[in-house]
Amino acid sequence: MRTWFTRALVALALIALVGGLIFYGLSRPDQARLSQAELSGRVPVLSQPRPETVPTVGVADAVPWTDTQTPRAASGLQVAAFARGLAHPRTMLVLPNGDVLVAETSGPPKDLSGIKGAAQKQIMGKAGALVPSANRITLLRDSDGDGVADVRQPFLTGLNAPHGMVLIGSTFYVANTDALMAFPYTPGAMQITARGTKIIDLPANAPNHHWTKSLAASPDGKTLYIGVGSNSNIAEGGMAIERNRAAVLELTISTKAQRIYASGLRNAAGLAIHPRTGDLYATVNERDQLGSDMVPDYLTRVGFGEFYGWPWYYWGGFVDDRVDADSTDRREYVSRPDYALGSHVAPLGLTFNMGDALGANLSDGAFVALHGSWNRVPPAGYSVVFVPFNDRSVPADAVPMTVLDGFVDVAKQQAHGRPADVKMAKDGALLVADDVGNAIWRVTAAR
Repeated sequence: MRTWFTRALVALALIALVGGLIFYGLSRPDQARLSQAELSGRVPVLSQPRPETVPTVGVADAVPWTDTQTPRAASGLQVAAFARGLAHPRTMLVLPNGDVLVAETSGPPKDLSGIKGAAQKQIMGKAGALVPSANRITLLRDSDGDGVADVRQPFLTGLNAPHGMVLIGSTFYVANTDALMAFPYTPGAMQITARGTKIIDLPANAPNHHWTKSLAASPDGKTLYIGVGSNSNIAEGGMAIERNRAAVLELTISTKAQRIYASGLRNAAGLAIHPRTGDLYATVNERDQLGSDMVPDYLTRVGFGEFYGWPWYYWGGFVDDRVDADSTDRREYVSRPDYALGSHVAPLGLTFNMGDALGANLSDGAFVALHGSWNRVPPAGYSVVFVPFNDRSVPADAVPMTVLDGFVDVAKQQAHGRPADVKMAKDGALLVADDVGNAIWRVTAAR
């Protein structure tokens, strides 16, 4: 009886402490002093860090879309639902015949015990992220060409938090949270029933903080690039649990040889190949608890052997004083990102557009899904933006253009959805995966 009573008291104390910490973060948040425009572009404003012991918490409650609601498209564009009623759609792949594959996943189960776990549970629950993972890939087909998927079919099941997807010839690759898998693919197939082959293991050691594994293929189809996020915010658990993390891995398909392609990328959540130059680009989620204005998340070209600084440095060599000094002192070798997307906007999916179906102003550049902040006041992200590229096929010196927003009602602190991925449909429309809204949106030029 005494043991039970003691445990109950401890549990109540933990709940009270967690509640107090969350209330503190909500009631005394760090207010942003810079606009997202100032925090974006090739040369963002970098302010003095404001370190936080208790993080700012600004989570919008997840409230479902009604059947008549949609996000808001920019002038000259229109948006409609391509598919609704999905189970946390996270990433997409457009097949050569125009079919759309969508990974329905919300990550593997997490250990949410203890004070930190309880706080994570509270935040994830409010944000709509604490839902069971369907662990499947679903095929969507618009058979009559009206812009709405009228065919929905489980394409591949029995996966483990699938995220990245790539089709090379007759092989379909899926990046589970813990392994890269390969499956035989037949053009036009509605389903894959083969068991598949594990190509390599991927880092999934506890706590598996950034569980998603992004995926891209080289233009010649001989190499795969795998984005693996860090296992912490700033390596507070030590570097031993960060082995082969905070990096882009390179896999030679024919030999299964793997190596670190680039490092110091806290979470390369989205990967894509520039169709004109063949360069690999990544969207990267930067570190937390330096205040609402720091540090900008970014889009950057990723070259072999480059080091982007995490956890010791950020934005080309600024030192994070919270982290023990880098024993190898690589500050002068830190690569500077190409383009800031704003602070705490959480960029995920990335795709390039070289066509003019959406208008000339959106014909050369990158679309990026900004999943949205949980630790900034006011909230940021919750939108899809376009980063224009210049005639040298690199990001132009301009702020991102908002293409789709209206996912969050700031006044009510409610989020109907959160953009998670973007892909170009075969007809030139932009597809947007909304994991909290459980929908795929289709953006086209206004009629």
